[in-house]
Amino acid sequence: MDQYGSDFLTIVDEDGTEYELEVLSTLEYDGNTYLAVIPAAESQDSLELEVSILKSVEEDGEPILCAIEDEEELQAVYDLIMDSLYEEEDE
Repeated sequence: MDQYGSDFLTIVDEDGTEYELEVLSTLEYDGNTYLAVIPAAESQDSLELEVSILKSVEEDGEPILCAIEDEEELQAVYDLIMDSLYEEEDE
């Protein structure tokens, strides 16, 4: 991931609505890839950022992002990502 700029991605939900997200961090954990994202519009406007954790999975050979259903998995990944984000701020 680029340390000097932001990565943005656009996702489309089941209803066909597009959302632009800013990728804060990417994490490899337990053989899976996870992304910490915020809505792109909020990155400039708000002090209260709503961070979402998405899991990258392959479906029919295509990478897709999905919500994490398992509470324990979500908490473990969230803690690791938050730790890495705070470490970057301290440097």
